[in-house]
Amino acid sequence: MTEAPESPKDGSLLPEVFGFSTEEDAFDALANENGNRYWSAREIMGYLGYESWESFKKVINKAATACMNIGAPVLENFGDTGTDCKLSKFACYLVAMNGDPKKRQVARAQAYFAVIAEAFQRYISGFEDIERFEIRHRLSGQEKSLASTAKQHGLERYAFFQDAGYRGLYNMRLSELRQYKDDPSNGSRPLLDFMGRRELAANLFRLTETEARIEKDNIQGQGPLESAAYQVGRQVRNMMVQDGGAPPESLPLATDVKKIESDLKRTLKGLTKAEEDRRTKDE
Repeated sequence: MTEAPESPKDGSLLPEVFGFSTEEDAFDALANENGNRYWSAREIMGYLGYESWESFKKVINKAATACMNIGAPVLENFGDTGTDCKLSKFACYLVAMNGDPKKRQVARAQAYFAVIAEAFQRYISGFEDIERFEIRHRLSGQEKSLASTAKQHGLERYAFFQDAGYRGLYNMRLSELRQYKDDPSNGSRPLLDFMGRRELAANLFRLTETEARIEKDNIQGQGPLESAAYQVGRQVRNMMVQDGGAPPESLPLATDVKKIESDLKRTLKGLTKAEEDRRTKDE
């Protein structure tokens, strides 16, 4: 396997591999042929503008989580060798989409993969949609964790407890928030499925901090638990609106996260089939 050139801080000495300016796809040329094609994570790290393996590993982990969240086989797409990671083309796509878009190389890679995946996608418009998908899944887990913790501390009516948190963050109950935001599902789906990245992140922080406060202060009973949920929600709201920031209820809704998930599954299927067709053609 050919080692990637040393990555300078500005990435200016590395050849451009994410583009269609040459007859041969330069990114495809980096693939390793050993049964199934794969790309070395350490090799493409520099081409994405990353100098530290530790920082790049965090991007890989986020991408692997997205892969797991759609039910795709993680080991088949992210083959961890201990010192490297063998990435499938779909894994490379997820890594690029989870990279730092402020890096010129990452932005170009995202544009490159957007063109490749365009045939399979209807709703994904950029890295923010991938991040929304990841945060939404974390929220689902955090909701379950908070409900379990609150129940252990004497919670009896979860709906009232949940509403207290929403009142703190939004100045209104969940039912009122649905009406205020013109809920696309008319109450049949969690409103979280339609929230943008910033609003999802605020709610994830609210739930995480509420659980932490319950445990730290050993809060017991329905009333005190509702009070804690409200207070944490209010604190998160104050953080968002300070210095003229937009209140959470005014943030626009976004594409249904279920559609993002469907796009990711179609992209996995499409890229996998393209690789299989290529392998069959070469045999």
